Amino acid sequence: MSEKLDNTLMIIAAGEFSMGILGNAFIGLVNILEWIKKRKIASIDLILTCLAISRICLLCIILLDCFIMMLHPDVYSTGKQMRIIDFFWTLTNHLSVWFATCLSIFYFLKIANFFHPLFLWMKRKIDRVILKILLGCVGLSVFISLFVTENLNDDFRYCIKEKKKRNVTLRCRVNKVQYASTKILLNFLMLFPFSVSLVSFLLLILSLWKHTRKMQLNATGYRDPSIEAHLGAMKAVTTFLLLFVIYCLAFLVATSSYFMPETELAVLVGELIALIYPSTHSFILILGNHKLREASLRVLWKVKTILKRRNF
Repeated sequence: MSEKLDNTLMIIAAGEFSMGILGNAFIGLVNILEWIKKRKIASIDLILTCLAISRICLLCIILLDCFIMMLHPDVYSTGKQMRIIDFFWTLTNHLSVWFATCLSIFYFLKIANFFHPLFLWMKRKIDRVILKILLGCVGLSVFISLFVTENLNDDFRYCIKEKKKRNVTLRCRVNKVQYASTKILLNFLMLFPFSVSLVSFLLLILSLWKHTRKMQLNATGYRDPSIEAHLGAMKAVTTFLLLFVIYCLAFLVATSSYFMPETELAVLVGELIALIYPSTHSFILILGNHKLREASLRVLWKVKTILKRRNF
């Protein structure tokens, strides 16, 4: 690639990274400070904090990978560095997805209005088991990441070491197909949390429809607190689903093309698109959360005041 294109891609990556770090660090900082102040943390704040931390790590890994591919592509030739990057990328990726799914489930259980015994039981238990669920997500993500890394180690490093031997080109092509198949299969594992979030979203729509119909029959206003809560949760889940679909496509391209040097540009563009998901969704969550929105307004007001004092 040309130097001008490299610089452009690096600037775009740095801009997306900065936005993502800013939004997610703000979420984590506000919740952690309140946790320290009150010596306890609400379930929703715990989920948002875990999600923010996982996305900060994911952003760092993606940005690091972008810079390595643009500035020092030979770093991956030993296989070891690629193995490390792939492990942490897979880990933070799955953590981010699972924590976002937990957020969707939490919104559904806390806001939806159903009278099924199973729903009522889950609604009562969610606050008590949320920490165990988050720890379970961490364990599952680590297991998947180790499996991916082991597969990458066996395949990629073998091709590098044996590339000078006879018939190695054909053999490596077979290994590439096996690697890509495993990668695609593991990426499909993310369809399960996506499906759970989608079901939560559809059930929220059903709950909202039932509640609106009840309000119509009672001849009361539509914009009551329950409807506002439904709409706010649906906005957060909807943006997550849309951004997640885009992210999955970009992630699939980026993680399935390491063995094809001629597609370096496609890989980098895929990673730049992948950065949009963890960067943008954080601001949607801030706008949809009353405490975070109020905190952000206070920060903006203080920044505006400081700039006025310095005559900017």
